[in-house]
Amino acid sequence: MFQIGSCALFQDLNTGNSALFTKLIQHNVCVEEPFSFHEGYPTSFLDITNDTLSCEDDLGGFGSLDGLCTLNESIILKKDAVLVGDGSLILSDEVCLSCPVRGCTISINLSGEVLLEASSSIVAGTIMIDAENVILANNSSLNTTALAGSPPPQTSGTPLGLDGAGGGHGGRGAFCVKGDEKDQEDAWGGDVYSWSSLSAPWSYGSQGGTTSREEELGGGGGGRVLIAAAWLNLDGALLADGGYAGINGGGGSGGSILIKVSILNGTGEISASGGTGWAGGGGGRVSVESKEQEGVPVSVHGGDSLGCTDNAGAAGTRFDVVSKSLVVSNSNKSTQTDTIFMEFPTYPLWENVYVENYAKVAIPLLWSRVQVQGQIILKSHATLSSGLAHYPFSEFELVADELDLTGSTLKVYGALRLSVKVLRMRNSILQIDGGGGDMVATSIIDASNLVLLQEGSTIGSNSNLGVHGQGFFHLKGQGDAIKAQRLFVSLFYNVNIGSKAVLQAPLTEDITKNEVVPLYCDKSTCPIEITQPPEDCNLNTSLPFTLQICRVEDVVVDGLVKGSVVHIHRARTVTIHEGGLVTASGHGCQGGIGKGELSRSGAAGGAGHGGKGGRGYYNGSWVDGGKEYGSSLLPCELGSGSGNITSGRSTHGGGVIVIGSLEHALSSLEILGAVTSDGESFLSENQSAGVGGGSGGSLLFFLQTLTLGNSSSLSISGGKGSAVGGGGGAGGRIHFHWSNIATGDDYIPIANVKGSILLSGGSGNDDAVVGGNGTVTGKDCPPGLFGVFCKECPVGFYKEEHGSDASLCKPCLLERLPQRANFTYVRGGVTYSACPYKCVSDKYRMPYCYTPLQELIYTFGGPWIFGLILVALLVLLALVLSVARVKLIGTDELSGPAATPPGARIDHSLPFLESLNEVLETARAEESQNHVYRLYFMGNNSFSEPWHLPYTPPKQIMELIYEDAFNRFVDEINSRASYQWWEGAVHGMLAALAYPLAYTWKQWCRRKKVQQLREYVRSGYDHSCLRSCRSRALYEGLKVAATPDLMLAYIDFMVGGDEKRPDLPPPLLQRLPLSIIFGGDGSYMAAYYLHSDNLLTSLLGQAVPATIWYRLVAGLNAQLRTVRRGCLRRMLLPVIDWLTTHANPCLSSQGVHIDLAWFQPTPSGSFQLGLVVSFATDTVQPTSMSNISSDVILQDSRSSVDHLNQPLLCSEYEHTTTSSMANKKTGGGLIDNSTIKSLNDRKGPFFPLTFVLRNVRPFGHQDVVGLIISILLLGDFSLTLLTLLQFYSISIAAFLIVLLILPLASFIPFFTGIFALFSHGPQSSADHTRIYALWNVTSIANTTIALLFGLFQYKFQTTTDIYVGAPYALNFTIEEGGWWMFPGALFICKIMQARMLDRHIANLEVRDRTVYSKDPAKFWDS
Repeated sequence: MFQIGSCALFQDLNTGNSALFTKLIQHNVCVEEPFSFHEGYPTSFLDITNDTLSCEDDLGGFGSLDGLCTLNESIILKKDAVLVGDGSLILSDEVCLSCPVRGCTISINLSGEVLLEASSSIVAGTIMIDAENVILANNSSLNTTALAGSPPPQTSGTPLGLDGAGGGHGGRGAFCVKGDEKDQEDAWGGDVYSWSSLSAPWSYGSQGGTTSREEELGGGGGGRVLIAAAWLNLDGALLADGGYAGINGGGGSGGSILIKVSILNGTGEISASGGTGWAGGGGGRVSVESKEQEGVPVSVHGGDSLGCTDNAGAAGTRFDVVSKSLVVSNSNKSTQTDTIFMEFPTYPLWENVYVENYAKVAIPLLWSRVQVQGQIILKSHATLSSGLAHYPFSEFELVADELDLTGSTLKVYGALRLSVKVLRMRNSILQIDGGGGDMVATSIIDASNLVLLQEGSTIGSNSNLGVHGQGFFHLKGQGDAIKAQRLFVSLFYNVNIGSKAVLQAPLTEDITKNEVVPLYCDKSTCPIEITQPPEDCNLNTSLPFTLQICRVEDVVVDGLVKGSVVHIHRARTVTIHEGGLVTASGHGCQGGIGKGELSRSGAAGGAGHGGKGGRGYYNGSWVDGGKEYGSSLLPCELGSGSGNITSGRSTHGGGVIVIGSLEHALSSLEILGAVTSDGESFLSENQSAGVGGGSGGSLLFFLQTLTLGNSSSLSISGGKGSAVGGGGGAGGRIHFHWSNIATGDDYIPIANVKGSILLSGGSGNDDAVVGGNGTVTGKDCPPGLFGVFCKECPVGFYKEEHGSDASLCKPCLLERLPQRANFTYVRGGVTYSACPYKCVSDKYRMPYCYTPLQELIYTFGGPWIFGLILVALLVLLALVLSVARVKLIGTDELSGPAATPPGARIDHSLPFLESLNEVLETARAEESQNHVYRLYFMGNNSFSEPWHLPYTPPKQIMELIYEDAFNRFVDEINSRASYQWWEGAVHGMLAALAYPLAYTWKQWCRRKKVQQLREYVRSGYDHSCLRSCRSRALYEGLKVAATPDLMLAYIDFMVGGDEKRPDLPPPLLQRLPLSIIFGGDGSYMAAYYLHSDNLLTSLLGQAVPATIWYRLVAGLNAQLRTVRRGCLRRMLLPVIDWLTTHANPCLSSQGVHIDLAWFQPTPSGSFQLGLVVSFATDTVQPTSMSNISSDVILQDSRSSVDHLNQPLLCSEYEHTTTSSMANKKTGGGLIDNSTIKSLNDRKGPFFPLTFVLRNVRPFGHQDVVGLIISILLLGDFSLTLLTLLQFYSISIAAFLIVLLILPLASFIPFFTGIFALFSHGPQSSADHTRIYALWNVTSIANTTIALLFGLFQYKFQTTTDIYVGAPYALNFTIEEGGWWMFPGALFICKIMQARMLDRHIANLEVRDRTVYSKDPAKFWDS
């Protein structure tokens, strides 16, 4: 042994060249030939026969191997060495323990640990360490690079020849091909060996080849390293690399590294890579058995080739014992040299195999089966190939749970049997080269769970390929494709062809190389396999299909499915999304039965199929197109071609696409994209002769339901002929063979077609003829259905026989269809001539579609009988009501004036007018003894014009009052007489909804106002405005009263008795002329009338007897009650005439005269009417009122009236300066025949109603009037119910509109009428009858709305939907024009009621009809 202080000299061992040995000799270092050793893994380090070395004596260290041995200086050994002990070994920094002899062994067996500190190393051909722990610090190493001994015998790891090829071991050595003498892939250097022991490798690497005959210039092979420990902490390196040879030799192959530890960690590396040379050496073999492994990379790549940089040595192997996984990685070094997999399958089976990082693995022809329990993963440009490229007749079987290809290639030369659970490919290629003939068996890919191709992955086979599975088949997107000469996909749950992905068979676009199509081009019969394929779905080369998808639940196509004869069999659903295409266009026959004819002139006819091919024309010569052939019921023929096949100037017909079969129809076919089998068009620009277009192929669908989306298409169009003389190809054939077409109530539409079906022939050019159209047919439809898609016959048609022709749907019989009925839709169509119908609305009743009203009418025998029954019933009920009225309240009809019982008190106010025999001959002089003046309120006690007093007191009371106190009194009275805003608001709302309620509310407010004023003057006011102390003390002197209609109020001023004025109160004669204002306003509810109270009667009794005055009042009121506001100019003329003929002649004898006058105009333009009482000798000249707005001069023609005092009654504007009437200015004027023309008479908004509601003269015959009113009342109620029932048949909305436009106005008149008819007493009955009349007129609005609504519905509703809601009322001609009859009859009934009520009220209020006598004498005598 020889010791030196440094190990730097031996760093050149890594180069592996011969200069190393020269240096060792010069330093007296003995270099021996490698000793012989036993091949394989040693069972015990103690088997080495060398003597063991001691720490201090042999190694020059400190301590003992049984304790702690520390080496501080480098040691060089010249032969094998063994270090054994129970202690530990430490190599200090930069210490080298080496044996620089090829095959030299250093064996360390310690119970403690082995520690190599920084930059220290152990160098030898074989290094074996067995210790508790092995620790390699930074830059430390166990290095066997290029120090390999002899490889195992009978191996060819070292290449022969002078080519400088790399050595082989785990992978083949590279060989750099010079020139074109051979393919690079077919040449390699040293071969692989020790495959069987790769799980425990113990072989030396091989030396690289040389380029010199004189010396070996190849790099040495890598040595061997074995580590057995509990813990290997590797921050340094374990090296068994092949030696470097430069350009003069091949690189050595990597050696063997065997690691058996519990824990492996650190930041170092493990490498058994090939050496660099002219051609790189192959990688070695590494085996690691570790339960815990972290962060230590392992390299087994081939060495770089300096002579062919793209062909590094093949990768070695790395085996993980615990996971039973084999990794072949070339560390991203490009190579064309294979790593050979030899003995497969292994037992026990390996778990996983990884080929990655440009590794290239080959399976020899002999070993054709690779099987693992887990995954086979190829990634990062890895390649796995099987078979021989020049002899592709072998079979390769690959069995694993998962095959995952990522950016890699799997090549099979021959046939492939792939059996996995998951096949996943990313940007990878699986290429099967079967030589393109029938000598190679069919390739089978069996992936039970998943087939997924993505990122541009392809599977290609130039022979037959079957892909089977039970899970999902998914070609994800663009570039993903499976192409084969014949392709069968079966047994998957779901097949999904993603967008721009391709599923294609045959492989090539050259149809002449298609072996299937020519077999069927000349056959006129359809192969039985087209309609009844085998059940097993195995790949059967005898079948006529080029692409078949079989036994798949769901097929989804977003990309391209292309073939010559495409068959989808035993699938549940097929969905072709938008952008998806299933096509056989241009993949049919080149000739065929319908081939177009050729002429010598260069014309060519188009091919025929579903129609005749278009005729060709060229240079004045015509040639016929191909004939029509095949069956339209079950088409399965290929389309034909045209042209000269020999010259290559020809076209092909369309192929065949069959979806489903006779026994296994498709459940659902949804097409949003396209299915095409078009004939080929000839598009070449260089043309010297014509070529006809190919004919369309066949589309045959066996299915249950079909959906064609908006942008979808089915196309079997013929191809275009050439630009010179070519006729157009004919269209093909489409047939839908529906399965289990449900009928009756079970029917559901089998097709939803929104897309296009193209079957036109191709166009011909240069005057050639267009090809004939193709055919589209469907299975014969059952009764009730028609057409290709077995749709229901239109509503109103029926079909009672099998067939699809539209003419089989016949129109239904109209004789049995009611007027308000339409033929109804029947699910599954109508199969008999008596088509079912349904009323246009649920409101109508079957079977005659009557409205509820009509059903009621026809229940009683029809319109006429019903009308007679109704009239008879109304008359009968009216008689019953009349009898009941007589029994309860007595007769209303008086045969003559009724005598007034003695001592009875007579009410002299309206609405009851007394005759003279009702007037008591009683003097009322005592009542007028204290009366001085009557001051009238302005206004009519309404919400717009409330009562109010003038602030300027009349001259007649100036001596009785204090003016200031009177003004305060007027303020208080006016304040109390005004209304609150909300009272008017309530009245306005009620007037809009129901005027009778508004009237009742107004009367209630008026009555309340009168009571408030009376209470205030009677007890609330202290009478401080009166001068009389007695009146103030007794609260006397003022009295408030109002007319019964509550529209005219006044205050009477009385003397108190202590005024000491003998001229007070003045007698009547001193008060003339006297103004008396009428009550009422000329409306229906308040007619004009003269209210003669006891005081007025007593006062006038000073000149006129009471009986004459009462009779005058009765006659005047009888005339005034018919005066209507709005037509005063016309209706006051009879009153003026009556005063002239009846009143004044009688009064003149009493010394007085009366004239009609108007008083108290208001800012709104209204005024009040009244009388002016004057001396009979006075002649009052009327004043024109055309230019007077509010004041008028009442002139007196007498020359002297000094004996007259001021009138008793006057207005707010009345001012006098003399006692003469001629000098008085009053707010009014006289009315006679000349001045009445200038009377301002405005018509209100409700004036038209005065033609319906108005006060008339008594009619008499009260019992007859009552009976007629009873009939009309009952008729009104009946017609109202019938009208509402009629509009309920229109709609609920119409019913509610008519009923509630004025809420409940339709029914209230009936109840108010009954109440009025059974009221006791003429006055109560008259009042209630007026309210009844108001409700009756109010309800006319509801009737008018009914008429307008019906008119709108009848005239303007024209659509079918609106027709359903049109008003179908009773009509005697059973036509819709009679809708108006009930509303019209009700309208007339209400008008008649109003007229009869006017007469009924007149009979009740004017009980003495002699007041209308035209003979004055008879009037006064009565």
